Amino acid sequence: MKKWTKDIEIDAPIEQVWKFFDGSLNDIQKIMPNVVEHRPVKITNEQVGSVYRQTYKQGERIDEYDIETLEYVNENNKKRKKIGYVFADMVEVTACYELNKINDNKTLFEYTIINRPLNWQLKLFSLFAKKKPVVEFVERVKNTAEFEAETEVSR
Repeated sequence: MKKWTKDIEIDAPIEQVWKFFDGSLNDIQKIMPNVVEHRPVKITNEQVGSVYRQTYKQGERIDEYDIETLEYVNENNKKRKKIGYVFADMVEVTACYELNKINDNKTLFEYTIINRPLNWQLKLFSLFAKKKPVVEFVERVKNTAEFEAETEVSR
């Protein structure tokens, strides 16, 4: 099992950042461009237990998997979404996106991901996994949210 956590301050309102994790396919694709489909399979009133089928394309490879919402908080000053899924029948993934409002135009974003390889070969390979993709993802969220917040201000 590998676990990485990274946080970053974003110069954008909390709702501006939250839509990337709890919005439309178009919003999700802004921070996860390889997601080509995100459709509901089962929706619950409280969101926990909701399942979405997601299609992910990297190069010629296409993977489809079901993402279950494990935790969900949507308050004015704090938002949290924890999801779980099995990627390509090889890795069990748990990801958590947590947002805390610092002020009206600044948000603290914390991203945690846990990867559990499902076979021994991948367990050996995971020993060499790096934090770089996590850092790049957090920076992509920051850059995208700040760009959109700036664009809305100048309208």
